[in-house]
This record gives sequence, structure tokens and C-alpha cells, in this order.
Amino acid sequence: KLLWTYFEIRPKVIPSALPGIPMSIRPRAWLYLCGGKLLMDKNQNLYEDCLRASGDPKCIEEIKKDIHRQFPTHEMFSSEDKPGQTELFNVLKAYTIQNPKIGYCQAQAPVAAFLLMHMPAVQAFWCLVSISDRYLEDYYSPNMEVVQRDGLILQGLLKKVCPAAYKHLKKVNAEPMFYCTEWFLCAFTRTLPWDSLLRVWDIFLCEGVKILFKTALVILISCLGTAKSRKQCPGLCETLNRLRNPPEEVLSEQNLIYNIYRLDISEKDFETEHQKQTIRLKSERATNGQR
Repeated sequence: KLLWTYFEIRPKVIPSALPGIPMSIRPRAWLYLCGGKLLMDKNQNLYEDCLRASGDPKCIEEIKKDIHRQFPTHEMFSSEDKPGQTELFNVLKAYTIQNPKIGYCQAQAPVAAFLLMHMPAVQAFWCLVSISDRYLEDYYSPNMEVVQRDGLILQGLLKKVCPAAYKHLKKVNAEPMFYCTEWFLCAFTRTLPWDSLLRVWDIFLCEGVKILFKTALVILISCLGTAKSRKQCPGLCETLNRLRNPPEEVLSEQNLIYNIYRLDISEKDFETEHQKQTIRLKSERATNGQR
């Protein structure tokens, strides 16, 4: 089942997500939109119970190593004596206890930190649970097979909307996992400037993962869509550097959102690529299993 099909049948709870959810209601809107409020009400006191548990020592150690790297210039996380680092540790630790099968993935840290900038820790925890387990289902599993599949879907969609950029990436041997892994796993929290990130997340929590694909496509097309831009990226290193550090104007809120909604991508395009890449990966898995 496609990760985005769930969102197609949901009512449009907040029509204002397209022009941007007002800052005054954004934290509450996100909590309701992602299903975090429902989970929180159904599992009262679970977060506090998780905090009292000792947790997996390996996960705890990994979290401790990562928390100081998240938004170090933000006042919430700038030093160990700030409450943000403690709250981030608590939220990530609680998730490892709530979902021991996944445990801890480094990419969850910036997502959790971004949520904590908008809401109390218990709400951020339940939003993280919903985003990790439903929006980005299986993204944080150790084999990263779903991320690999979605990278191939992205590549197939790029071939449709901008063949020149697709051909360039193939020419320099830039596999999708080289450039889209952080985009998808971190839901662009490490890529987009603040205003653009807020707008993308408004849409993300309303409509699901399609917006991540569309945002990625806009970056790819904007960075590699012209002959001049491709000439500036003759090899793999130059290409990846440009994709990891896009020009400011590419990521500006106005340009990014405008170009996202100009993309000629249909539901059928998503479905077709999903089916194609799912079959491909199953075939490869079967072949490898026979060796």
C-alpha cells in the first residue's frame, strides 16, 4: 500500500495549509493533523512511563552523542544547560521504548528537535510516533529498503518531468540514495530555510509524503534543469555538492511553493512508479536470495 494513499481519503481538516497555517494555531494544527492528539488521548501517561524506564543502553548512548548536533545555533539547543537538549533526549529515548523494533535512527533527531520548537515534549513525542510509524513508515528500519524504493520512484518521476536532469544524474552515476536519503529521512529539516520548511510541513502533515517527492523534484529541476547549470556540475562531486547546497533562490518560500504546485505530476504517475519499483526490488531480492 502506498504511504500517500491514506491521505487521499482524509477530509481536508485545514484548507489554509496551502497558503500556510497561521503561526498562532500551527502547533495545535500539526498535533491534530498528524494524528498525534488521537494517539496521546488513547495512551495517556505512556510518555511518562517511557521516561521512567531505563531503555536500551546502546540506543541511549547513540542519542547522547547526537543531541548536541541538532540545530546548535537555536536557543533551545545551543548548550547542555538549555531545556531543549534534555527534552530532545527524553523524546528520542521514549520513542525507542515505545517502538523497540525500530529503536533509534539518527535521522529522527532533527525531526524531533523541529517538533520541540513548536510544542511541549509530550506532544512532540506523539507527533514523532505518528510521523515515524505512519507518514514515514519503515523509513527508519535498518535495511532502509523503503527509502531505496522511494529514491527510485523519485528518479522515475524526474525522468518524466525533466529528462535532461535525469540523464545528467545517470551520466555522473549519482544514485538516488546519494542525494535523497537525508531529504526523505529528515523530512527536509536539514535542508530547507525556516519559512520554506514550515510551509512544506504544513502540506506534509495534511497530504502526506507526496510533498517530499515534489519538493525533491523542484530542487533537482532547479539545480540541474538548464544546460548552464549542468555544465557547472561536470562530475559526481560537483553535482552532489550543488544538490546538497542549492542556491538560495531555489529554496526561498515563494519560489519553492510556486514550483511545487506547477509540477505536472499526477496520482497515476505516482502509482505507476510505485508499482514499477516495488516489483523491481522484489525481483532483485528474489534473485539475491537464490545466490
